[in-house]
Amino acid sequence: MVLAGLLVSTFTAPASATPAGTSQAGTFQADTSQADTFQAGTTAGTAPFVDEQVLYKQGDFGYGCFRIPAVVRATNGMLLAFAEGRVKDCGDDEDIDLVLRRSADGGRTWGPLQVVSEGNGTTHGNPVPIVDERTGRVVLVSTHNGAEPCPNGCDRDPWVQFSDDHGATWSAAREMTEGKRPGWNFWYATGPMHGIQLKRGPHAGRLVVGANFESWDRVGEHVYGTHLLYSDDSGVSWNIGAETSRDDGTVIAQEVTVVELTDGRIYASARERGTDEGSRAYATSSDGGETWDAPFRTMPALAMTDVQASLLRFSDERVLFSSPMHPGAREAMGIRSSYDEGRSFETWNEGKVFYWGPSAYSDMVRLDGDEAALMYEAGTITPYEQIRFARFNEAYLETPNGTPPGIPEPPAPGPTTPDGSPYRNKAYVRGGAQTTDGKFGDGLALDRVDDRVELAFNDSVDLGARDFTLTSWIRYSDKAGAHAILWFYRVNRGTNPPALWLRAEPASNRIRAVLSVDRFNVTVQSPSAYNDGQWHFVALQRVRGELRLLVDGAQVSSAAAPAGSLTLGKEFGLGGVHIGQRMDGVDRFHGTLDEVRVYRRALTGAELDLIRLRNLPIGGQLGLRLPFDQVG
Repeated sequence: MVLAGLLVSTFTAPASATPAGTSQAGTFQADTSQADTFQAGTTAGTAPFVDEQVLYKQGDFGYGCFRIPAVVRATNGMLLAFAEGRVKDCGDDEDIDLVLRRSADGGRTWGPLQVVSEGNGTTHGNPVPIVDERTGRVVLVSTHNGAEPCPNGCDRDPWVQFSDDHGATWSAAREMTEGKRPGWNFWYATGPMHGIQLKRGPHAGRLVVGANFESWDRVGEHVYGTHLLYSDDSGVSWNIGAETSRDDGTVIAQEVTVVELTDGRIYASARERGTDEGSRAYATSSDGGETWDAPFRTMPALAMTDVQASLLRFSDERVLFSSPMHPGAREAMGIRSSYDEGRSFETWNEGKVFYWGPSAYSDMVRLDGDEAALMYEAGTITPYEQIRFARFNEAYLETPNGTPPGIPEPPAPGPTTPDGSPYRNKAYVRGGAQTTDGKFGDGLALDRVDDRVELAFNDSVDLGARDFTLTSWIRYSDKAGAHAILWFYRVNRGTNPPALWLRAEPASNRIRAVLSVDRFNVTVQSPSAYNDGQWHFVALQRVRGELRLLVDGAQVSSAAAPAGSLTLGKEFGLGGVHIGQRMDGVDRFHGTLDEVRVYRRALTGAELDLIRLRNLPIGGQLGLRLPFDQVG
């Protein structure tokens, strides 16, 4: 269950396990000159086991935000949990430090925050730690860039530093000039997540890191590339290995995580940012990371949103993959397994959901016995409020997920207004809203206090990936605030879910609509708020890749619109359609609405005119028609 934004497991640790936040040897202290002593963790046996705690949260240790988790286990058993300490806020640039917390007891208790690489006003980020099992050295590869904001790209460089005492102290960082080509000028990113050391074949002992770049000559198209970095001398020097460069927009692979397969090949999984909606990209290398066997290809069956993910070798039979499970939003953090060396992975419901709420980047680490741990970003409103650490055993991965908590309850009984579509939807009128004079017959007066109309989600209002048309007559006079006209499915809370809404915003002198699919957020808006107390006909359409806003029969705004589904991930729960308020109850409308219609197709201009001028009952994929002539 979810309690106050935290995952609370129904399973308990075995009696011999030390509760989170305590230690059998007392509180873990800061490092001294003595070597660190590792207290071996107790395995959980075959009973399902999970224990979770918060390692970093907004405002702690003087930082505005923590992001980008990465975790490894040193050769003495010490766990090293890295993150970006973002001084100002959760933004991706400006003053960012690389920080670390360590655990000497298998992740039960944690030491104080250490600053491994201080930004001093610049950005030090994208941590990729790797443990050299031969020497005990911990190598940290990262990316640095300047103090200036770079929301649309900037020059970034790879750096490397070491710890030879299991993370207690660190060398100064050195720029890895050998790890970047001069033309990679617009973006560069290492990882972010742990790197690996090869254990099999002629390149055993090699350290391998995934990375990506973007080039732009300020004239032509952007060129995106993915590559591996490898080192055969414990991270002292590096080589650019397997490299792919694509400028045709088909497969844009970024944020690369790697795992060694049992046959010695390297398997790389990447965040796919090209044209293939809702999947990952993958490639393999058979020569220790020096070349790719083939270009990156997508895995449509591995459905997920546009976000970083992580791989971990759990056993010879099992590879773990961590990411948000929701296919269209940064929500429902979990782990899926592959039992065939990455050729296929479990679906979200076959895998294990650790947290149903907002969640984003993650990493994993192998522990003693049958235990491992998941380190991930999570929160109650956005995914970036905390970084959590969840220890678990293999049996926990097999426990059922149950029903997602986002599945809404059926609307409570109450007054309804008739639906003139073939579906005869139950449109519940809330707050005591009553009819008044409308544009055609009666309309529905809304008081902005508690009046609104609610419909449960069903096939009739499932717009999916179709073109659509939404229409409504509106009359209002308010000069301030935001007034929702139509709100579909859910509220976008910073997790990038599909979304669609239409709202009058007199405070900004406009009517505005937003369509969100995957990472694309499209806005259209009118040049006026139309808050003159007169009736106005508003229509919103997706038509052949274009989002159009029309008022009183004239198109007032348009924008290129993505073709993806607005209800991707509906198995995780959608809240239906709200009329006259935002889905969470704010931005309620003050005025009168009439003749609300939802079509699962793009109406022609002539059809829209027949509705606007004569209120004719145009058919064909009509999913909802509310004349608002009666409430009862």
